[in-house]
Amino acid sequence: MNRSDVDARSVAVIGMACRLPGASSTDELWSLLEKGVDATGEAPAERTDALHRLGATGTAGPRAGYVDRIADFDAEFFGMSATEAAELDPQQRLLMMAAWEALEDAGLRPDLLAGSRTGVFVGNTRADYLELALRKGSDGATAAQLNNFRSLLPARISHTFDLRGPSVVVDTACSSSLAAVHQAVQSLRVQESPLALAAGVNLVLRPDEGLIMTRAGAMAADGRSKFGDAGADGHAPGDAVAVVVLKRLRDALADGDRIRAVIQGSAVGNDGRTSDSVLNPSLQGQIEVLRWAYEDAGVDPADVDYVEAHGSGSPTLDPLELAALGRVLGEGRPADRPLLVGSVKTNIGHAEGASGLAGLLKAVLCLEHGRIPASLHLNRPNPQVPWDELPLTVPGRLTALPDLDRPAVAGISGQGSSAINAHVVLRAAGPADAPAAHTRSRAPHLLTLSARTPAALDALARSYTEYLSPGGAGTAHPVRDICFSAATRRQHHAHRLAVTGASHKELVAALTGSPEPARRSLEAVAERYRRGEDVDWTTVFRTPGRFVPLPSYPWQTRRYWTGERVSTERDLATWVLREHARTSFMDTSTLTDIGIDSLAKLRILVELTKRSGHEIDPEEFGRLRTVAELRSWTRDLEAAAR
Repeated sequence: MNRSDVDARSVAVIGMACRLPGASSTDELWSLLEKGVDATGEAPAERTDALHRLGATGTAGPRAGYVDRIADFDAEFFGMSATEAAELDPQQRLLMMAAWEALEDAGLRPDLLAGSRTGVFVGNTRADYLELALRKGSDGATAAQLNNFRSLLPARISHTFDLRGPSVVVDTACSSSLAAVHQAVQSLRVQESPLALAAGVNLVLRPDEGLIMTRAGAMAADGRSKFGDAGADGHAPGDAVAVVVLKRLRDALADGDRIRAVIQGSAVGNDGRTSDSVLNPSLQGQIEVLRWAYEDAGVDPADVDYVEAHGSGSPTLDPLELAALGRVLGEGRPADRPLLVGSVKTNIGHAEGASGLAGLLKAVLCLEHGRIPASLHLNRPNPQVPWDELPLTVPGRLTALPDLDRPAVAGISGQGSSAINAHVVLRAAGPADAPAAHTRSRAPHLLTLSARTPAALDALARSYTEYLSPGGAGTAHPVRDICFSAATRRQHHAHRLAVTGASHKELVAALTGSPEPARRSLEAVAERYRRGEDVDWTTVFRTPGRFVPLPSYPWQTRRYWTGERVSTERDLATWVLREHARTSFMDTSTLTDIGIDSLAKLRILVELTKRSGHEIDPEEFGRLRTVAELRSWTRDLEAAAR
């Protein structure tokens, strides 16, 4: 083991975000886990109806883990037209919003990351939206589907935020997102990237894989993953979108970031020919990857407190995985400190290529809270597992991590049908620094809020009011740190609000229309901020504050799904502009400036031909430059049609 440079090689987890069954944030995920909730269920009607419109038939199983409202998206925030949003794979849409939320959770301004070599690594195995479109034949094979190839998942994030580092989709089957984390860690270690986003995304939109897995005996008959149970008969499929923001530990400490956990090591490896076929799991392959991961981390495997297992509920895989954990992490382990092992799949289903990231989020939350939630559906231990011989236990209730004189250590495992095993080693972050003495003063401070639209700004003000009110998360933090974080760790948008207060109560009063009189100097800064001017926050706060978590951006979503938007507009120009313009416009606006690019023009040509019943000359249409010219040309087109 190489312990000498552990901190120099370690990577901090500084931001997290998710969309999981029953949880639209990591706070909601912890609540779900703590309460022992099984979030799998029958397919919601909105999902079934939407899939029928895409041409999907059949179901993958009786139950699954479904993310709610997968069609909802804030197209205006990301500068997309309604048509562009509806045609875009919802995996990309949800990933964009989750990436923004993860950066906010990390206290990083996306505008200040633009042009950096930040890397993006996305674990994914599905392109269901594209494949369902192609089933429609030539009608579905439109130019817009170029946007839905899987390689575009990381590319969309890199383009949206102008990130110039590596941008890679990783597919190793069900270990994909942990393999993506491993690649991100390596990119940070070799100085290729100063920052990395590692993600996993999986939306189950067609039944094919489910039918294959059912016929192979890998899907649970009751739609529940029963890890370690005698009745385990396979997994329940599930959706997931998960993003973590990673930075070298030394850089995160120097930058004053909130460190949620530390990745101390990781490893990936293939089974090779240690099993009798590529699809059969290998005990030796799993043992090797576990040993490599703990060697890389400089951790004695006997010191590991918890492992978030692959834990799919397979009658074949579960005994093998538990045997490997017992062999490697059980050696030299004290009898009174058994290894705790669990699986988030028992709560939310098996999210396939994104499942490893879901497990990593759970492990980080366990380390933060110092407790391990119950692993569900274990009623009768699997008799194929020699439980009395293995120094491990699967908690059936909320269990405290042992109180030792070192940070708690957790491992996360992922296994893929590609024969790729992955394991990531986490340690708990150290205790957060106490607030500085000056943060407890009664001096008033300036709180700044901003959003892309007036409606979003109103929603954000309501979120801050709840956050600052008694019982809100903000009451745990000094007012100065809250205001410092809002000013320096949030991107500032066009629509702005600024209020002052010396206490949480005064800030709530100011946000709800009953402000205290402000100091003249602060009010002057507030007025400049409201006008949209740049403010030098170092002159306002003088000494840095501590970054604390804040309310996330309030998305103003609408539902976008192919085939659902039925136009009632008779005026062709109005219809074209409503469906394809990405921004507001005037008659003098150029089509290029409002986002109607060459790909949009191709879509418009096809749609106008269908609506007007006339063949349209592409060259004539291509000569249009402004909104006014478009209106005049469509009027002539409509007149010719009559």
